[in-house]
Amino acid sequence: MPPMHLVIFEGNRWPSFAPLSLSRPVFMLRCGMGTILQQHLRVFQPTRLTLWVRPRLAEYCRRVVAPTISIPTEVNEPLDDEPALLSSGRSIHLQKYQWPSAPGVVLDEGGLVRQALVHQPGLSHHDCLTRSLAWLKLLDLPQSAPQSRLPRYVWDLNQWNSEAIIADAVELRGRASPHPAGPYHLVNPDDVHLGPEAAIAPGAVLDASKGPIILEAGVSIGANSVIQGPCCIGENTAIAPLALIRGGTSIGPSCKIGGEVSASIILGNTNKAHDGFLGDSYVGEWVNLGAGTSTSNLKNTYGEITLRIGPQEIKTDRRFLGAMIGDHAKTAIGTRLMTGSYVGFCSMLAGSGLPPKYIPSFTFWTDKGTEAYRMDKAREVMAQVFARRRRTFSDLDEMILNYAAETAADVEGG
Repeated sequence: MPPMHLVIFEGNRWPSFAPLSLSRPVFMLRCGMGTILQQHLRVFQPTRLTLWVRPRLAEYCRRVVAPTISIPTEVNEPLDDEPALLSSGRSIHLQKYQWPSAPGVVLDEGGLVRQALVHQPGLSHHDCLTRSLAWLKLLDLPQSAPQSRLPRYVWDLNQWNSEAIIADAVELRGRASPHPAGPYHLVNPDDVHLGPEAAIAPGAVLDASKGPIILEAGVSIGANSVIQGPCCIGENTAIAPLALIRGGTSIGPSCKIGGEVSASIILGNTNKAHDGFLGDSYVGEWVNLGAGTSTSNLKNTYGEITLRIGPQEIKTDRRFLGAMIGDHAKTAIGTRLMTGSYVGFCSMLAGSGLPPKYIPSFTFWTDKGTEAYRMDKAREVMAQVFARRRRTFSDLDEMILNYAAETAADVEGG
């Protein structure tokens, strides 16, 4: 196979993925068995990778993302003399990809570039972010049909998550992992995939009759819990006894999950350790949902759900939608989140009543109302939470915290 240079670009629609995109590139969101980036690498199988991101996230990509990638990876470097396939970092691939044989472009419904095979030395991430004349020249290339889906908002990832898990799990077929004997029950065991040292306690039921179940390395499934496919549970995550994890759910690494979870995506190092319902929701990293925290995911009128991002009220075209919850958010016991709730980055919900549907980032909400959550306090709590997982609050964490505050002010209008 000839060298294949893949360039994943973030573009300018990242604010519509807030609050999850305030602190990370969109391609680091999860959908299916892993991140959108991992899906790109699995589908395209490039020999070389370049990431084009917001300049303030470049160092994050160099220090956190690039070291996890097994092929040569650069960040925010311009194109050289080698042809490159440019691909939107928010595109979702649910089928085998056929590399184009000649330069061309794929446009989205708004006429923006979603993919292009180009030979254009010097084209850069700056051209992409500013839609420079050099970038607009891509619109003159021959157009071809898309081979992927392009989500517009973060909840689109929830909507397609079941299909993404099924598509991603195709590569696991024929490589069935051993199922050690135990007092648990598997339905359609050929679609249950266990990573090394995954443990299933007595009485648990893993039902893969409607889609695959993937338990990655070190996952533990508590006694008498039920896991329904399609579902993927990340490394070293612990599912509590009596939990019910319904189909369409992806859970990241090192989480603690209890109660009922349905059609939701949860990023890593998040705790929902106790009872409560989480449905049709997207939850960031380092979130803690207090005991009994529950989301409503259906209006009493069965009508379309709207969700607010900053000053914009968005019609979601969804009848089922829970909460979009940013990194480092915390809820008190018994918190009740209404349909279409937005809970911002580093927000604290500590009231006893119904919180507002829209909680901006760095907000402390109590029965007295809302007030700004101080940066020094946010930094202190983050450091304490990291220490519980034997991690030190670093200079990069400081950079991300400050950047999230700036982007939240821009996106949310604070």
